Amino acid sequence: MSGTILTQTRPLTCAPSRAARELGLRRREFDLAVHLGRIRTVPDEGGGGRRVPRTEVDRLLSRADTLRESVKAVGTAESAALMGIPAARFTRFARLGLITPVTWYPNRYRAVVWLYLAEELRQFTADERNSRLLTGRTPEELRELLRTGVDRRARNWRGRHRGFLLRQAGGPWARAGAVAAFLDPGEIDHLLTDPHERVHVRTLRPAPPAHGAPGSPAAQLAEELMTADEPDEIDWLRSELTQAVAAARTAAPAPHPEPRTPRPAPQTSGPAPRTSEPSPNTSGTAPRTPGPAPRPPHPVVRPRTSRGLRDWLYKALKSPSWTTETSSRPSRS
Repeated sequence: MSGTILTQTRPLTCAPSRAARELGLRRREFDLAVHLGRIRTVPDEGGGGRRVPRTEVDRLLSRADTLRESVKAVGTAESAALMGIPAARFTRFARLGLITPVTWYPNRYRAVVWLYLAEELRQFTADERNSRLLTGRTPEELRELLRTGVDRRARNWRGRHRGFLLRQAGGPWARAGAVAAFLDPGEIDHLLTDPHERVHVRTLRPAPPAHGAPGSPAAQLAEELMTADEPDEIDWLRSELTQAVAAARTAAPAPHPEPRTPRPAPQTSGPAPRTSEPSPNTSGTAPRTPGPAPRPPHPVVRPRTSRGLRDWLYKALKSPSWTTETSSRPSRS
């Protein structure tokens, strides 16, 4: 007897959590590797987010240690120790924009903690052009910027995050939404005059990185860091959004939702009910106005008498011994 051999086919993609587990990465390290383009992902056909091709996991298994080291992110103290400089000098470098943060998180005091790629810090230290900054006196022009209160950490992070969103965009309109993610909604409404394009772009705007529940202080902080706040940066983003919308409009117009037509009222089966009309008054007299309805008569309540007492009274009246009030008792002999 011939039998059928069932072979289980291997899925072509896997969930991000499974891919991170097989590669020996923490979920934060995995997400950072995706943001940096170190791990390729594809859209889920079922609309459930993004997935990792099995071929990508197989390609990275042989160099998982190198991948893990390339996405190592460190804070200010560890960054300064890695570069061999004081923490105050490193903070000045970051504020001047010489070093770009790769991610951030809010601490328990709701302050922003910036993280930097250890790989980029080693490259900065090894570059001979930066040796004077690491050991010598900070140039006067940089010190003048620090005195004005310059801090480019948030702006540089936005630029890096914008590159990630543009790489993940799945079309021209999605690219326009990625640019609009860094503008205030009022700027978008002022720039896009077509209501359909405005709604479509705002729908495609990616949300800020998740930090805390919606409406929480951490989520509000993420919204603030995601929104451009410097005039030259806002002007540049407005120009980029205008060009992105023009390119998307050329590729395909924004969807126009069809107007909703009112549903017809349901028709009842059978003839319509006839309503009686008052007959015309031909007698020449004024019509009588119906008065109030007559009240029903009150029922006569008869006193109830005991039957035995009634019979006794009847017999007593017919008896000869019953006298009026002028009768007298018989005399005793």
